[in-house]
Amino acid sequence: MNILVTGGSGQVGFELQRSLAIFGCVDAPDRQHLNLEDLDQVAAYLEATKPGLIVNAAAWTAVDRAESEQDSARIVNADLPAVLASYAARNNIWLFHYSSDYVYPGNGTTPWTETDQTAPLSVYGKTKLLGDDNIAATGCHYMIFRTSWVYSARGNNFMKTMLRLGAEREQLSIVNDQWGVPTPARLIAEITALAVSRSPQLASQDSGIYHLAPSGETNWCRFAESIFALAREEGVKLKVAQVTGIPTSDYPTPARRPLNSRLSLKKIEHELGIIMPDWYSQLQMTLEEYLSLKNREE
Repeated sequence: MNILVTGGSGQVGFELQRSLAIFGCVDAPDRQHLNLEDLDQVAAYLEATKPGLIVNAAAWTAVDRAESEQDSARIVNADLPAVLASYAARNNIWLFHYSSDYVYPGNGTTPWTETDQTAPLSVYGKTKLLGDDNIAATGCHYMIFRTSWVYSARGNNFMKTMLRLGAEREQLSIVNDQWGVPTPARLIAEITALAVSRSPQLASQDSGIYHLAPSGETNWCRFAESIFALAREEGVKLKVAQVTGIPTSDYPTPARRPLNSRLSLKKIEHELGIIMPDWYSQLQMTLEEYLSLKNREE
């Protein structure tokens, strides 16, 4: 099977290329070969390569920049998925796509379910929701995985930023009233591979939205504290001695962030017959992978 992975240079895209290789030839063109903001070029590429499966890991993830660069965010997050889904519908193939906790209003403390009312607070969230709606409107076979707080051993992310700042500063102030679940890109790719393995048996009624994240919950401040604690256990020397939790109101950003990004996992666990691992053990594995890569580079 010829599998097209868009956004292959990103954190999730990198992991997908490894996890999906067992199913066939993975085509993950870089920007020089396929400009994802040129939708005519994307449509022509699809017709030329004729993928048997599309996995869309491309996304405009610069949340604050999206407020001022709305057109670019809309093209990548909403219009591109529509083009991919239209091809999937015409050719009766599956599309796997990744969405965000930012589509929800972010209030309350109860984990969001896939059927809850959406009400994005930011341009990023609005464009991600529009992408979800555009996919569904085509009538293609699809799985949309809504995930949260993505990080990995590679790329730019919160874990690596905290390790850098923890080595440079003695004191850090980190938001403690935004709650959610840190999700490793590796886990996203592994669950995607599991779903792909079952795609020949999936029916049209299996199309839909699924939450994909580890179990449990935390906030950004506790996440940072866990990163530092685990890093020290691995022998990493850090300067940081004090981590202070602050409210979101003390850290203004162009885009509003949801305070509640908890995601219910009941649907994906029931439909795929799995139990999601807890976020802390996943952090430990991801941190160990990062430190191993760092040691080899040094």
